[in-house]
Amino acid sequence: MTNKIIIAGGTGFLGQVLENHLTQKGYQVQILTRKPTQLNQILWDAKTIDYWIEELEGSLAIINLTGKSVDCRYNDKNKALIYSSRIDSTRIIGKAINSCRTPPKIWINSSTATIYRHSLYKEMTEENGEIGNDFSMNIAKAWEKEFYSHQTTQTRKVAIRTSIVLGKKGGALLPLKSITKLLLGGKQGTGNQKVSFIHELDFARAIEFILNNKNISGNINVTAPVPTNNFILMKTLRQYLKIPFGISQPKWLLKIGAYIIGTEAELVLKSRNVIPQRLMNNQFEFKYPNINCTLKNLV
Repeated sequence: MTNKIIIAGGTGFLGQVLENHLTQKGYQVQILTRKPTQLNQILWDAKTIDYWIEELEGSLAIINLTGKSVDCRYNDKNKALIYSSRIDSTRIIGKAINSCRTPPKIWINSSTATIYRHSLYKEMTEENGEIGNDFSMNIAKAWEKEFYSHQTTQTRKVAIRTSIVLGKKGGALLPLKSITKLLLGGKQGTGNQKVSFIHELDFARAIEFILNNKNISGNINVTAPVPTNNFILMKTLRQYLKIPFGISQPKWLLKIGAYIIGTEAELVLKSRNVIPQRLMNNQFEFKYPNINCTLKNLV
C-alpha cells in the first residue's frame, strides 16, 4: 500500500508540523502550495484542476489545511477571503478526487472547533455539541457542507474540528508569550472563558492516528481532553516564563487593542469547551492532555 500523502496548504504552521511528523514516520509527503520553493512542493491555485491532480492518483491521503487565517479584522474583504479560501479549495479537491482513476484512500479536511457555540459549562462533543450562529460558526458550517456534498465512494472522509494549536515556533503561543513578557499576561476579559487547545505533537499524532484507523470517519474534535480557562492559561504561562505578574485586560480594552493590531477580540473572549470524545472512544492516547504539561514542554 502506498504511503504517499498530499498536504494542500501545507506551508503554514500546521502544515509544517504535520509534514515533519509524517516524514519522520516514513511517509512520502507532497505539498500543494501557491508558491513552491522545494522539490516536494507542487504549484496549485486552490481553485482549478491542473497537473497537481496527478499527485492524488494512487495516494494514501489528501489532507486539506487551506484557508486564510482568521487572525484579522472581519471586514467585508477579509470575510470574503476567509470564506472563499475554504470553500474553493474543498470544492476543487472533491472534484479532483472524483476525477481520479485510483483516488486517495482518505480525505482529511480542516474544519474548526469554533463551529460550537460559546459555552462555559456544557462540554461540546461531536455527538452532543451545539453548533451556533455567527460569522465564524457559519463559515465552519458552510465549510463542512461543501466537504460532505462530495460523494467519494472509494475515499474515506474525515472533517477535523481543530482547536487552538500550541507550538514552539508557531500558533497562538507566540503572541501570548510576547504579551506576557511585556507584563500584560493577566486574564483577558473575565478569565473564565474556556480554552480548548492541543499541543502541536498531539495534533500531528492525532492525524496519523486517523490515517491508520479505518473505522474513523465523519467529524472529529482534534483537541486536548482537558480544556483550561483563560485565567489558568495565563497564570501557567507566567509561571513557566518566570514572569511575576501580569496586568489583566478588561473586555473593552481588548476590543480597542484588537482593533489597533488588526484582529478580533472574539478570538480571545469566546469560550471554547470542546471535548475529543471520538478520539478518546477509539483509545487515542494524548501525550499532553492538560495545559500544565503542554506549557511545561513548549515553554
